[in-house]
Amino acid sequence: MSTQAMSGKANDVMNTKVISILVGTMLNEVVKLLAGKHIGGLPVVDETQRVVGMITEKDLVEYASKVHVVSFMDSSGWVSPHTSMGEKVTKKQGFELLKITPVEKVMSRKVVTVMPETAATEVARLMKKKKVNRIPVVDKNGVLCGIIARDDLINYLAGID
Repeated sequence: MSTQAMSGKANDVMNTKVISILVGTMLNEVVKLLAGKHIGGLPVVDETQRVVGMITEKDLVEYASKVHVVSFMDSSGWVSPHTSMGEKVTKKQGFELLKITPVEKVMSRKVVTVMPETAATEVARLMKKKKVNRIPVVDKNGVLCGIIARDDLINYLAGID
């Protein structure tokens, strides 16, 4: 690892083209955005762009299993031919529930964030310690200004732009 990488700051590593969602966004829109952009999580912001939460694929899968959106799928991802009509109705109701469930019902509210001047090595330590794959970068007012995903950090530490 280069000396430059060791002395880097969050603002050297962060992606400033952050995809975020507003409080009040329904879960079906979150699912479409994550799938369409091939990302695993999003910061949730209020109308002033302050970070108020994070929503991840893991959060959605856990919620979907609780409301029976995916409960009758087997481990291969295929719907079992032995699925009853009642289970199929439950699945449809689960998908409908995603359309009326706001992100704040499922999002994590305890968000690990860093400031632009935070050392890149500290960002890596936080990711490991807190077991998170992405960390929003916020200014002193909590306003979103970037995000650091695991691959951003790895590429930076490896000296890849």
